[in-house]
Amino acid sequence: MTFKVETGLDRLATDCFALLKGQRVGLLLHPASVDHSLRPVRELMLATDSVDLRALFGPQHGLLGQTQDNMIEWEGYTDPDSGLPVFSLYGKHRKPTSEMLAHFDTLVIDLQDVGARYYTFIWTMLLSMEACAEAGKRVVVLDRPNPIGGLAVEGTVLEPGFESFVGLAPIPMRHGLTIGELAGFFARYRGLDLDLEIVLLQGWRRAMDFAATDLPWVLPSPNMPTLDTAFVYPGGCLLEGTELSEGRGTTRPFEIMGAPYIVPQVLMSELEGTHLPGVQFRPLQFEPTFHKFAGEVCGGLQVHVSDRDSFLPVATYTAIIGAVSRLWPDHFSWKQPPYEYEKEKLPIDILAGGEMWRRTIDTAESIDDSLQEMRAGWKVPLAAFAESVAEFRRYE
Repeated sequence: MTFKVETGLDRLATDCFALLKGQRVGLLLHPASVDHSLRPVRELMLATDSVDLRALFGPQHGLLGQTQDNMIEWEGYTDPDSGLPVFSLYGKHRKPTSEMLAHFDTLVIDLQDVGARYYTFIWTMLLSMEACAEAGKRVVVLDRPNPIGGLAVEGTVLEPGFESFVGLAPIPMRHGLTIGELAGFFARYRGLDLDLEIVLLQGWRRAMDFAATDLPWVLPSPNMPTLDTAFVYPGGCLLEGTELSEGRGTTRPFEIMGAPYIVPQVLMSELEGTHLPGVQFRPLQFEPTFHKFAGEVCGGLQVHVSDRDSFLPVATYTAIIGAVSRLWPDHFSWKQPPYEYEKEKLPIDILAGGEMWRRTIDTAESIDDSLQEMRAGWKVPLAAFAESVAEFRRYE
């Protein structure tokens, strides 16, 4: 049976896991690590004699996506079904240790990224690649589509000195690459002497979003429930650097935003003149069940993407945050550290990849001024990024 798009996992399984024969295998995975028929990668590997699976590794939110809230560490355990050791890469360790590395010869990485720099799974991959290079271990990355497409890039490129677990390499907020393409770029950027193999996608083209692939959407993390969430996330995640709710504790995280002091209709009026493409705003009231303002009624907006091709997530949420800061300056504030293991720099600065984004919001005389200034400033770094990754783009 053929499919419109085959993931790296689909192709590896079709080939009877031939790449892994004779190797002790470690597997880095999460809930979205499934084939076209929703069969989990670890079950496929355990069901065949071709794979000698020795250890399982999980990123943020756990092997099974069981840690619901943000920045909740988890520790390793023994998998009750297989008896295999499960190692946490979001707890005491974020980079595999020598003890963990001793379990395998080849590390297979099968993670669904969502196309934004802040999504920590890609940095777990980078740190795992570094550890494997240092120990002489092989890495096989099973590629998956960028769910929001591979054409558009947007936002600031990470500046030196602002590296953190939401950004360890100079890529933009919306990067436009697949996780396999990122792996190739990371290896070169870090100068890794690494035996790296990427099992490419079959049938995917850069203009395709996830809906065009016919692949099943499985939430890769608890607050990434739908493809709509992925489309807003490159901008919506910036709310984590503020004391505004990003909608955690609701059924539409990152699409919903607000705070108890916001008057939705006033915020709507402020945004009417921005002429942002591909988006409509809906005023609403909501009460988060956990995280910021849990149990409090908040006023805010829901962001409805009306045209995915023209929608600009970073510009859209830049406008929203800028509008709130201008309308309610006595209430609005930037979140203070710590955030994602960074204890000194402001969370918004490590999310933005530098101080300029925040300073522009703080000093702009209008929303349009801040958007124009930022987007003009993005052009040269984005062009340099495109040039630096050109050789790793595999699906032209």
